[in-house]
Amino acid sequence: MLTNNSPLPSFDIAGRVAIITGGSRGIGKAIAMGFASVGAHVVIASRKAEACEATVSEILAAGGSALAVPTNVSNIDQLEALTTASVERFGAIDILVNNAANPLALPLGSITPEALSKSFDANLRGPVFLVQSALPHLKASPHAAVINIITAGVYTHGTFVSMYVAAKSALLAMTRSMAAELAPDGIRVNALAPGTVRTTMMTSMPEEFQQFAVNEQLIKRMADPTEMVPGALFLASDASSFMTGQTLVLDGGMTTH
Repeated sequence: MLTNNSPLPSFDIAGRVAIITGGSRGIGKAIAMGFASVGAHVVIASRKAEACEATVSEILAAGGSALAVPTNVSNIDQLEALTTASVERFGAIDILVNNAANPLALPLGSITPEALSKSFDANLRGPVFLVQSALPHLKASPHAAVINIITAGVYTHGTFVSMYVAAKSALLAMTRSMAAELAPDGIRVNALAPGTVRTTMMTSMPEEFQQFAVNEQLIKRMADPTEMVPGALFLASDASSFMTGQTLVLDGGMTTH
């Protein structure tokens, strides 16, 4: 068997430090567990301290390395505390996964200023300011990678979830701008766009919406959160060393038509 040219070492992120927002459940937890399983030090950031600690306990029990830092991404002071705690514990930040999101949905005609602000604070403002907070540490990393979790919905009309899709579309635009501005510092920035994934965010939606989302896909089922992990690992690792400013779409064929 040929081994000299194996691509597998390029996927190695052992020893790298990854902050994962929204890391205590759904896609974020799956990514955290996956990254920890291959040797990364993971920082679990989400609003509920108990959920963060529970995820860390799972990782530690499996032999991984993890830190819980309860964080509301809408609070800029807490973002600064998150990066500080990560560096104090692990000495670096190599990977940043902006996964925390707010799925707040209101039909046009009933959107309030407060609702729109709440949506954009979590889905756009938080990721932007977290990248800025982590920037000095990302610049110091020889393997810096930012992954912004958006949604395949940015390529659709976003009916009834317009605030969420609009904010994620803005994050997609910021992904491209970040990639361009940070490339000279050796920092790669890409996005991951999931389709319909079986998360609490999705299953809390009305059943008609869930079925509609599945029906829009060529693969007629919800993805398991773990199905997003290989894509995230690709974007976080040197396997994607020549990729920046792009979006990896894992949507079950939602956006092929």
